[in-house]
Amino acid sequence: MEHDALFAQFVREQTATLLRSAYLLTGSSAAAEDLVQDTFVRLFPKWDRVLAADVPVAYVRRSLVNGFLNQRRKPSSRELVIDELPERIDGRDIGVDVTNRDLVWRLLADLPDRQRAALVMRFFEDLADEDIARYLGCRLGTVRSLISRGLAALRERTLSENALNHAEGRQA
Repeated sequence: MEHDALFAQFVREQTATLLRSAYLLTGSSAAAEDLVQDTFVRLFPKWDRVLAADVPVAYVRRSLVNGFLNQRRKPSSRELVIDELPERIDGRDIGVDVTNRDLVWRLLADLPDRQRAALVMRFFEDLADEDIARYLGCRLGTVRSLISRGLAALRERTLSENALNHAEGRQA
């Protein structure tokens, strides 16, 4: 009974954080919810092992990242899912926001999965290299290499898109 209560408490306390990470990895609210739910379902039978970890949330986050990487290896994961944007009136230029968001998603989607995961954990989750290495199951140098190569690819792609837009007479 205590096992179930500890699990339920953990789910209540950590779901929002894990959903944010999952959303940044998947790019879809529905896929993020599925990823977090699948992670909890997978870990529930061995919850004692999770609680025995030094940092249980780190154990769960690593399982979440592994679940994402395993999912991406399946051919069915290559489908494009687009959420509908809600209608808002708050004075912002939604067109610019959508364009920037779309550019970021397209740039991230073109990266290899491990590079994308490393960049999401570094820049969106603000995790240290050591934590990222633990979640990805690799060395510290590999994390730094993944981040460096990912940023270089993003820079190169952004520059080429800006050059293309300029050549076509569009504003970047």
